[in-house]
Amino acid sequence: MNSPAVPTSLAEGSFCRSVMQPRGSQHQKRLAAPMMGGKPSAIAAGVCGTLIIGYCIYFDRKRRSDPNFKTRLRERRRQQKAAQDKSGLAPIPDLKDAGAVQKFFLDEIQLGEELLAQGDYEKGVDHLTNAIAVCGQPQQLLQVLQQTLPPPVFQMLLAKLPSISQRIVSAQSMEEDDVE
Repeated sequence: MNSPAVPTSLAEGSFCRSVMQPRGSQHQKRLAAPMMGGKPSAIAAGVCGTLIIGYCIYFDRKRRSDPNFKTRLRERRRQQKAAQDKSGLAPIPDLKDAGAVQKFFLDEIQLGEELLAQGDYEKGVDHLTNAIAVCGQPQQLLQVLQQTLPPPVFQMLLAKLPSISQRIVSAQSMEEDDVE
């Protein structure tokens, strides 16, 4: 049999090696060069992070060493407390003290029910929203109140919930801002 003439490059197998070579190996060679820049960029990111943290520490120390810092902080707290007292709302207890929270919850529920029975819906709803804000299971309490309160009063209650939650958050932030 006569075999066809095979070019020498095919006979040697160089063509087969180039065709059979996986595609990713060529891409890996091209992508290997940019990966070398990973170490300098990691160093640069570390330096930037260190500078930002250093600036934060510097700024905090400068702020706390300001002679007027404590005075301004106390004044701001006095103003917030005066505004809270002027609004007639009960002060929120320390949320970490379970006994105080439970006593506050029961007092607010009782006072809210009494005011609603007297016909003072605004103040009654204020006290009920305070109770809901510190309640461990507010959804269940809302369901009970929905069944027991008249619909217009319950709508007033729902309308006041966002303001009381904002008040709770501000009370917690005041506790966290204590001067050391």
